[in-house]
Amino acid sequence: MDLGLRGRRALVTAASKGLGRACAEALIAEDARVYIASRDPRAIEATGRAIHAVGWSAHDVSQPGEPAAVVKAEVDALGGLDILVVNAGGPPPGTFQSVPLEAWEQAIQLTLMSAVRLVSEALPHLKRSSQGRIVFISSISVRQPIPNLVLSNALRGAVTGLAKTLSRELAPHGITVNSLAPDGILTDRIRELGVTPGSPLGRFGDPAEFAAACAFLCSRQAAYITGQTLGVDGGSLVGVH
Repeated sequence: MDLGLRGRRALVTAASKGLGRACAEALIAEDARVYIASRDPRAIEATGRAIHAVGWSAHDVSQPGEPAAVVKAEVDALGGLDILVVNAGGPPPGTFQSVPLEAWEQAIQLTLMSAVRLVSEALPHLKRSSQGRIVFISSISVRQPIPNLVLSNALRGAVTGLAKTLSRELAPHGITVNSLAPDGILTDRIRELGVTPGSPLGRFGDPAEFAAACAFLCSRQAAYITGQTLGVDGGSLVGVH
C-alpha cells in the first residue's frame, strides 16, 4: 500500500534509538524526508547516517529554548514541515512517596512542556501543509497506570488531554492529531525497567511493529482519523475502551 508519504517532510524527536528511531525508519521506508533529533550528538549522528535521514542535530527538548531550535533546524534543512512526531525520553521510575518534589518539575519539562513547545513552534509550518500530521508517542499508562511510574502516569495523561484538545482545534486546518500508546515494545527503557512480557501474545513487541502504526497515522489514508489514542500493546490493556 502506498501511504502517500513520498517527499513529506517529517521531524522526529528523541530518535537516536528506541521508538523514535523506529518511527523515523518507517517514515524513511515510505520515502518521506526525515529530520531527527536527540540529546546525544554522537548517537544522533550515528543514527542519522545509519538510517539515511535527511538531517539531524542534537537538542534536549526538555530545555525551554530547544524545541524552537530543532523546529528551525528542520525547516531550514527541509524547507517546511508536514509531520511532527513528538517523543521524549520517559521520566524516572518511582512511587508518589519516593519521588522528590523537584523531580516533578523536571518531568513536567521533559514530558509535558516539550510537547507543548514543539507543537507551538511547528504549528505555523503544519498549517501550510496539505497533509499535516501530529503523532504523540505516549504510553499505555494513559489508560492503565503502571506501578512505580507515577511521573509517567500523571504527565503522559496530560499530554493525551492536550492531543485530544488539539485534534478539535486543528481540524479546520486539516491537521490530524493522534497518540500512540505502547506497552511491551522491546526497547532499552523496557530492559532498564526489568519488564517481562505481559501481553496475551506472550512476547514483546518489535519497535518496527509500533512504527508501522505511526507511519499509517501519518499517511494519506489516515486523513479521517484524529483525536485517537491507539494502543500498540499486544492486547495487554485490561478493559474496554
